[in-house]
Amino acid sequence: MADVVTIGESLGLIQPAPLERVELASTLRLGIGGAESNVAIGVSRLGGTATWIGRVGDDDLGRRIRRELNAEGVHVRAIVDAEASTALMLKEHHPVGPSRVRYYRTGSAGSRLAPEDLPGEWIGGAGLLHVTGITPSLSPLADAAVHRVLDLAEEAGIPVSFDVNHRATLKRHRDAAALYSSIARRATVLFAGDDEARLLVPDARDDDELLRGMSELGPVEAVLKLGDRGCRAVVDGQGYDLPAIPVTVVDTVGAGDAFVAGYLADRMRGASPAARLQTAVRCGAFACTSPGDWEGSPRRDDLERLAGSVDPVLR
Repeated sequence: MADVVTIGESLGLIQPAPLERVELASTLRLGIGGAESNVAIGVSRLGGTATWIGRVGDDDLGRRIRRELNAEGVHVRAIVDAEASTALMLKEHHPVGPSRVRYYRTGSAGSRLAPEDLPGEWIGGAGLLHVTGITPSLSPLADAAVHRVLDLAEEAGIPVSFDVNHRATLKRHRDAAALYSSIARRATVLFAGDDEARLLVPDARDDDELLRGMSELGPVEAVLKLGDRGCRAVVDGQGYDLPAIPVTVVDTVGAGDAFVAGYLADRMRGASPAARLQTAVRCGAFACTSPGDWEGSPRRDDLERLAGSVDPVLR
């Protein structure tokens, strides 16, 4: 069984050339993306084993997703839906301001993921289960599916990793804060950006109070992702504070997923909390140096190169 099992929706991804607007683009590039599958790819690239579970349409995009994930060494357990299409997202890199992502996922195959899609043997034996706040936000059915796998993980004694991964434009079937809190209370490892953490701890005044509030929800490992400020964490009651690694930023999309993958991959290797966080920060930084949701996720030798521990010229 895999070190890390993820469950969620993967989508087709289309985008014009960097800095080109969709309305004026003559060509568009096709790829895939999705927070949970991004993490699975990241873990695989770092030498771990990963499984992605999801539901895709019986269409070209669904086949593209399965092929790409398999090519990245991720074990795929995909339910193929003959009655719904694979979702799609459209990304633009604006010359000023952040990248913009639009989602076309209403009624998608991924939103129809159901508890009965998830046999216990798909989860049992996993080293860790990773979920995000995206999948349960898609529909009541997908929400129930996520809680089904949480039940399975709890019964099997499998630790749970939860990344809030809030999507402000996603129309939810219930209150986001309540939805996220219900999962955070069942998690062993909790990840959140500072803005996401405020959904869980609305009265917090600073990072210290955010971390304390995250820990009080129940996770023994609470990690606050702070972007260009690095990260802070409380693991087994011990505090950690790591600065960001300066890089030339090309695209920040997927950096948070690479961060999570780095932390989880090292956790499964038995690394110390400080080492996990160092790898996570490096993975997040490296992912920012190239475009794409997951294409910039590093391998181990990439991390050495980022740390400056390799010969600058290979001959």
